[in-house]
Amino acid sequence: MPSKPAAQPLDLFGDPASSPVAASPPAQSPEPRPAPVAQAPVAQAPVAQAPVARAPTATPVATDGYSAKDIEVLEGLEPVRKRPGMYIGGTDERALHHLFAEVLDNAMDEAVAGHAKLISVRLDADGQLTVTDDGRGIPVDPHPKHPGKSALEVIMTVLHSGGKFSGKAYETSGGLHGVGVSVVNALSERVEVTAWKDGFEWRQAFTRGKPIGGIEKLGPTRKHGTAIAFHPDPVIFGEGVAFKPARLYRMARSKAYLFGGVEIRWSCDPLLLSENGRIQDQTPAEAVFRFPNGLADFLAERIKDIETVTPEPFAGRYSRPGESGKVEWAIAWTPAGFGEADGFMQSYCNTVPTPEGGTHEAGLRAALTRGLKAYAELTGEKRGAILTADDVLAQAGSLVSVFVRDPEFQGQTKERLSSADAQRLVETALRDPFDHWLTAQPKVASALLEFVIERAEERLKRRKDKEVARASATRKLRLPGKLADCSGNAIDGTEIFLVEGDSAGGSAKQARDRRSQAILPLRGKILNVASATLDKLGQNKELSDLMLALGVQGGAKFKEEDLRYDRVVIMTDADVDGAHIASLLITFFYRTMPQMIRSGRLYLALPPLYRLSHGAKSVYARDDAHRDELLAGEFKGKKPEISRFKGLGEMMPAQLKETTMDPSKRTLARVTLPHDDPDATEFVEVRVESLMGRKPELRFQFIQENAEFAVADLDV
Repeated sequence: MPSKPAAQPLDLFGDPASSPVAASPPAQSPEPRPAPVAQAPVAQAPVAQAPVARAPTATPVATDGYSAKDIEVLEGLEPVRKRPGMYIGGTDERALHHLFAEVLDNAMDEAVAGHAKLISVRLDADGQLTVTDDGRGIPVDPHPKHPGKSALEVIMTVLHSGGKFSGKAYETSGGLHGVGVSVVNALSERVEVTAWKDGFEWRQAFTRGKPIGGIEKLGPTRKHGTAIAFHPDPVIFGEGVAFKPARLYRMARSKAYLFGGVEIRWSCDPLLLSENGRIQDQTPAEAVFRFPNGLADFLAERIKDIETVTPEPFAGRYSRPGESGKVEWAIAWTPAGFGEADGFMQSYCNTVPTPEGGTHEAGLRAALTRGLKAYAELTGEKRGAILTADDVLAQAGSLVSVFVRDPEFQGQTKERLSSADAQRLVETALRDPFDHWLTAQPKVASALLEFVIERAEERLKRRKDKEVARASATRKLRLPGKLADCSGNAIDGTEIFLVEGDSAGGSAKQARDRRSQAILPLRGKILNVASATLDKLGQNKELSDLMLALGVQGGAKFKEEDLRYDRVVIMTDADVDGAHIASLLITFFYRTMPQMIRSGRLYLALPPLYRLSHGAKSVYARDDAHRDELLAGEFKGKKPEISRFKGLGEMMPAQLKETTMDPSKRTLARVTLPHDDPDATEFVEVRVESLMGRKPELRFQFIQENAEFAVADLDV
């Protein structure tokens, strides 16, 4: 920079100069230079007068190839195209859609400031995305510091330019650094900006951050506002780059929830939602979003058809009197959870999502925890002292949105809020309303307090539960009484068989290899964890015994290294009931410890259903098809005796060992889950939820759609 001394750049290399002479390396000798006071003037003269003769000996530039010509100065929007990750977090799909977020944030800032009421989002068939608002319009008059350029061109082509620095044009805004829309311009193949301003329509086009001509004055108009149409650059994001209609739709809808005074209209070319005439995307081609109740409407949409602890969510709004600062919140507690997650928290600052949380979330957690603790003390509930924020919000759906002036974020993508003022604002906003909400409905407040205290007691119980160790005699006493454990201490090569009923357990215990095989009998059909609450899961003795035998905890507490066995084998009867029990067990492992499945530790035993005997020869058949195959093959022309096993308990221990438990003779089926395939993972989740979840209508639909394929397998 011009204001820095000439010698300052040397500081970058850890060698600051103390005089102008030291800042001229070509005139220096490689040897240490003596102090000037020790040199005679006559001896100095030749050194100072012969720079040309010494220059050829100064060879560092030539030897390492690094000189002033290697120093690049990126101007304008070149830094954005050179390093897009610094501005939008990368060049993947998420970063691509961040371009839309930047443009939409600007339109939302106009709405929040009270200057716009309508925002339109349109996705065309060619992939161009247009965001239009009816705000004040981007200024088009000449910029005083950039002669010959309009304010519109400066905003679109100069980093750190905008109307949100001083706070005069916007009290609060999502844009802070003045780089948002200029970054969109830099990373787009083409951008066209239309402004309806001062009674005229103005337009200017850009390509890859550079203007295509000047701004055009098209004609008079009574409209006001701005439209920005852009197409992302395939050079940056890759060939075939395209916005996802479903993702844009969700982003636009969520913005409408954040400010009740705006209406957002969505439209998408129907060609983008279909392929070969068939609808591939369920996103509507047109929609209108307007939610006067804001986050309360958002939460109501998320928790519909879900059991909640309180009849109504805790929701409200707060404006700081006499100064800028607004808070809106909505919270609901549920024992059922939200899909795979027990709870969720989504936060926003000036309508910008903050997925990494921040100080506003900390304020929410602190206010709710203090409020419930105070209510517990007020009602004489001493157990309230053990509550933590995690207990209060572990099974809650929480939404919080703040509007503050000059917020501080970590990074340009604004994923985490770091403003200390936001925490104080949220705590102040929630303190009194939450206290009033609790005291106004004592029965509801008591139910909520009991619910979160149960979460706290579960947390303390899990902390006290020590790991189960095979070699410890004291801990071995804590293992389930019906577990027949293996005698070896090493985990490698060991396996536990989960069998249905004591009868099958008796046969399996006699057939096992005591050194490496353990048997745990289960009592009939276990709890279906896909449709049960966490409370029921924790109270179920069969599942508690199972996790105790395995030496692990479920959910986030699961650690694969804690498993006491190398393999877990589900061994049930080869009939419909056995298949149902196996399905329930697989669902349990999928919901509570999917890592065990992904690591290949879960197996299904394949016991036979039939035994075919003729003379001294006996062969086992897995199912009807295998039986028919044997009759047409090994026993062709013969009349073997066919025995059908009603269950594992009816098999002799020797037969069970020979067919199902002996590693040298048996066949096991490994249960697997897809790796690094989002579509396959989603398919598995949808299928489990359909067949094992809470909604019987989904199972009925599955039966209707697939009954024709199962006619031969119907057990009627």
